[in-house]
Amino acid sequence: MPSPAKTTAKAAVRTAGVGAGTYGVLIGQALLARRRIGTTPDRPPIGNGVYGDELNGEPIRVLLLGDSTMVGYGMSSVDHTPSALIGQGIAQLLDRPTHIRNVSTVGARSRDLATQIATGDDHRPQLAIILIGANDITHQVPAKRSARRLAAAVTRLRAAGAEVVVGSVPDFGTIKPLPVPLRTVCRYWSRHLARRQTVAAVEAGARVVSLADALEPILLLKGDALFGDDRFHPSADGYATVSTFLVAAAVAQWRTRGVQPVDVGATEQMTLDEAAEWASEHGGTQVAPATRGRRWAAVLPWRR
Repeated sequence: MPSPAKTTAKAAVRTAGVGAGTYGVLIGQALLARRRIGTTPDRPPIGNGVYGDELNGEPIRVLLLGDSTMVGYGMSSVDHTPSALIGQGIAQLLDRPTHIRNVSTVGARSRDLATQIATGDDHRPQLAIILIGANDITHQVPAKRSARRLAAAVTRLRAAGAEVVVGSVPDFGTIKPLPVPLRTVCRYWSRHLARRQTVAAVEAGARVVSLADALEPILLLKGDALFGDDRFHPSADGYATVSTFLVAAAVAQWRTRGVQPVDVGATEQMTLDEAAEWASEHGGTQVAPATRGRRWAAVLPWRR
């Protein structure tokens, strides 16, 4: 059976149109990157619970789904995990207690969302936030299939009465252990998946926030501070940045709940394909269903 590094490199060659002569180089670089990134046996603390319990009103029930980034992989303090950052952020901005239940798992792919939804069903979520896709890339899952599974998860959550926010897959071009040309190929592939995710999730009724190049401007200021010791997962600063975008989208979706499609706060409407393309190149951009029809989207750029 071929190694994950070889299958990933081969798929990347096909997807990005890289010449066959580069294939051997990509295999070597993929193997080296896997050694550089490594793993850690440590698992972050669980941040489930109520945030802002001193506030008035019934807690908003929020379900977090996804992979190791949503888990908070690499963090030793619960305060630095997405559970805490998102819970505190939503509670403060909506002035409501927020009950977080995180069912995400390290290594999860889009196919695992169905199991995670079943696990969190007893939470009866009013708001669900999904962050998935990185492991679909590293395991050579076709973008179309990955996006279809994401759309199915969004549809299922909305049918159960939850508002849904999706963070698109981050730009792999910012991961330093990936050397050129492997980094270039993975950047192409991650942005392609992000576009597919955006179209599929918005069509299913979710609000999508782009994480494509969200870390890049801050990397120029803070450099390596946004990545953890494994050079792949975010650091505390990185998790804070990602959580900021997710909270902004979650609050916007909650405030417009029950109104579909929406264009509240959008600077413009464009076709869904155009919106997905724009968002894949502008981190923090929110894309939501628009008033003009199924193939249109309301776009709200991030105000830096």
